[in-house]
Order: sequence, then C-alpha cells, then structure tokens
Amino acid sequence: MRGHVRERGRGRWYAVLSTRDPQTGKRKVRFISLPNAKGKRDAQPLARIVTEINSGTYVEPDKTTLAQFLERWLGQIKTQVSPRSYERYAEIAHNNIVPALGNAQLMKLRPEHISEAYSKALSAGRRDGAGGLSPRTVHHMHTILKQALKQACVWRVITHNPADLVKPPKVERKEMQAIDANRTAEMIEAARGSRMLIPILLGVLCGLRRGEVVALRWRSVDLDAGKLSVVASAEQTDQGVREKETKSGKGRAVTLSPTLISELRRYRTEQAQMLLKLGVRLTDDIHVVTREDGEPIQPRSLSRAFRKFMRRHKLPQIRLHDLRHSHATHLLAAGVHPKIAQERLGHSSVGITLDLYSHVLPGMQEDAVARVDAALQAAINKRETSASKPLAKPDFRGGGEKEKL
Repeated sequence: MRGHVRERGRGRWYAVLSTRDPQTGKRKVRFISLPNAKGKRDAQPLARIVTEINSGTYVEPDKTTLAQFLERWLGQIKTQVSPRSYERYAEIAHNNIVPALGNAQLMKLRPEHISEAYSKALSAGRRDGAGGLSPRTVHHMHTILKQALKQACVWRVITHNPADLVKPPKVERKEMQAIDANRTAEMIEAARGSRMLIPILLGVLCGLRRGEVVALRWRSVDLDAGKLSVVASAEQTDQGVREKETKSGKGRAVTLSPTLISELRRYRTEQAQMLLKLGVRLTDDIHVVTREDGEPIQPRSLSRAFRKFMRRHKLPQIRLHDLRHSHATHLLAAGVHPKIAQERLGHSSVGITLDLYSHVLPGMQEDAVARVDAALQAAINKRETSASKPLAKPDFRGGGEKEKL
C-alpha cells in the first residue's frame, strides 16, 4: 500500500491511498478526507490511516446521524427482547434520545456531547416544557444509548463507544412500601365479598407478581397438596396481552397457607356457579382471576381496580405490586430464612432478596445479636457457677497403694 497527502480544492486535504484488489489485481485509489491537515507535512493522519487499514480497524467516514442509526438498531433489537421491552426502548429512543442527540453524526459523537445532553434533559427535558426528566429516566436513556452504540462498534460503524466514558446521573432507590399485619388484615376483611379478594390474597400471602396473578390457571393449583405452580406471567403491550415465562425464566412451587386454601375452595365453587349461568363449564384451563364474563383480566385493569378499591375503603395508597413487598417483609420480619423467601418470591438468587429487603434486616440483626448474647452469657454464668463450687477431697479408701502428697 502506498499513500500521499494531496490538496483538492482550496485548503481541503486528503490522504490518497493506492491499493490493489486481491482478486483482480487492479489498482484502486481511495481519497480520505483529512479535516485537520494543513499541508503535505501533516503526514501523521496518513500514517495512522494506513496502520488502521492494515490492522483491520479502519472505519470509513460516514455521515449517518444518531437518529438514523437508532432506527436501524431498533429494527434489529426487536427480535431479541420482549414486546414490552421493545416498546420501552423505542419510547425512550424516540422521545428522549433523538430530540437531544439525534442530529449528531454518529462518527462525531463525543462523550462531552452526551454529558451535556444528560444535563439538559435533567433541567428541561420534558416534552411538555414543564421541567426536566427524572434521574431514573435519564439513566434509562444512558442504558439504551450505550447498548445501541455498543452494537455500532460491532457493526464497524464507529471505532469506540463514547457512552462508555460518560457517567449517568445517580438514581436514588425508591423506598419500598409495605403494610403491616394489622393493615393487611383490615384490607382482607374489606375485600371479602368482592372480586379483589383472591388477587389480594395471592399477592400478600404468596408474593405473586401482577402478571403471575393474571396468568394463573386452575391446572396450576393443587388444593389437596396445598401448592400452586407459577409457570407463566401475563405481559400487556400496545398490541394486547400475551403470556410469557416468569421473570426469572423458570417456574416455582409456592406452598399455600390454610387460610388461602380455604378461600380458594370457596371461590372455585362460586366461580363454577357463575360460569354455569353463562353456559360455560369450569375446567382446569380457566384462569383463576377473571372478569365477570369468565374472560381473563388484563394486568392494567387489575391495577386500576386495586387502586379504586384501596381509595374506596380509605386504605393505604399502595400499588398492587406492594402486596408482594409486604409478603417478603412479613416473611423476613418473622425470622424466615432468606433462602425460603427467595424461593417463594422467585428471585434468581438469594442476594437479590437480601439486597431488595435490606430495610427489614436491621431489626433481624438486633434480634440475632440478642439471642447470641443471651446464649453466650448463659455459658459464662454456667462456668462461673462451676468454678465457685469447692473441690472434692481425694478418696484413698479404695484398694492399692495410696498416693503420696
């Protein structure tokens, strides 16, 4: 490969590279713009380009904008994530990233451009002009942008990922809301006789997620054995509701309490009578939680019904998902081993359970320290009592030679 620097037009310098096609043997000439070159002596860019071409790391100059690339990337990522995740990716990309950085050429995008965009989004990023975006939303922007630019590196559109050098805003963890045993009992009593009772019990006594409650069918409930199997979850998108695997990717068995077994037996009988009036026979394929016409309920509809129920009965304004948090809190506060809580909640590891519910642990640690201290003090007292007793005199009345003192 040979090359030299050449001026084409006033003040516009190019690296001229001469190569041969390995298949045809014909000579090919390539002109590469050198925007920072001031003359023939600026040979350093040419040397760098030759090195990159020889090593296979050279990327042709391209005027593709970030907005154009994101469309290409979204089309590719659509086949790799769930429909709901894709909707969220597209929403963040179109509503937040493109307005802030979409016009920037991908090859000219720098870390400082991204940092400035984040700062502006935090102060005035709302589309309605009512202020800035939350740190959590900007953090989502960073996650998606970083993932997209990583793919751009794989596709050899850019040589490095500028988002790797940008630190997103710190996101404060939201404090989880949970209701205590007294408020839980009050909520259950208020739900008796309503269609909210079973969803509430499945959340607060089993720790099921909203999608898992909606997807639960009678074939997964064994009232005689006192267990239910969580094998699917319902996901609602703009295109409708679909059933998918659980969040952890594997099913789990959950032991039912006597209270819940009794309530489910009574509810199944009532549901069978209701469906019979509609001319439908209750089978194991029917969903446990349904609408009045026996059709599955949508996840968002269940959340709205729960909020209305809590407002109507002047109960704490918590989310349906907070019933799951309440179940976990009750387990750990009662001294249940975190591994058992992890299995009931369906977390992929016990570390996730401990991390999410660390707010319960301080009280557990105090109780554990008190128990260890009590056991140790009892052992110390026992040794002190033994040491205070007089020593027994030796007995020489037995046969044999007496010990000389």
